[in-house]
Amino acid sequence: MERQTEEKEGKRIYTAEDCEGTGDSLSLKGKVIVLRPDMLPGRPGDQLYFCTGGAGTGPDTKGRVVSGVSLDNGEAVRFRRSQVLGTLKPALLPEQEKLQLSQIRPIGAVPLPGHEPLYSGYSFLEDGRYAAGVWLCSEKEAMDYVEMQKPYQHKVMLCDLDDFCVMEVVAGKMVFPDEETLRKLQGQADGGSMEIT
Repeated sequence: MERQTEEKEGKRIYTAEDCEGTGDSLSLKGKVIVLRPDMLPGRPGDQLYFCTGGAGTGPDTKGRVVSGVSLDNGEAVRFRRSQVLGTLKPALLPEQEKLQLSQIRPIGAVPLPGHEPLYSGYSFLEDGRYAAGVWLCSEKEAMDYVEMQKPYQHKVMLCDLDDFCVMEVVAGKMVFPDEETLRKLQGQADGGSMEIT
């Protein structure tokens, strides 16, 4: 099968072949989405967005609006569901876009003004490069950060306010704490939530 993806001005143009899924039956929220290349003529490389919500993000929805953050420049944008080609295969996310994604706080995170951060989240490329940490104000935000990053990042790490590692995920698998320690922490947690401090 001949590759349909084109290169233009050093930037890749993504097609349906590069997507895990396409179509209206697809849920977009919390995933890296690909805009149709014909929606951005003359702007190759500006197709990738992290979907943060909107009435048009659910499967088979009647809503049309999709909100996202550009993985090219970090701008928050809104567009129509019909402009979305699909969800990107995680392995195809370029390094620069991975670093930009690592700077996005989880969906539903509380505003930092007026809230005390409890953790910082870091995401690493395979060669060890990373961008600044992201403040996370609750255990839920910390776990949501790990879940949103792990399909795309080589390593995701959560640190406490003293910058001690409290969780590390490599290649999608938790390596710290180990399973025995995790079971003990889960047994001590109130209401069945996982305690990571």
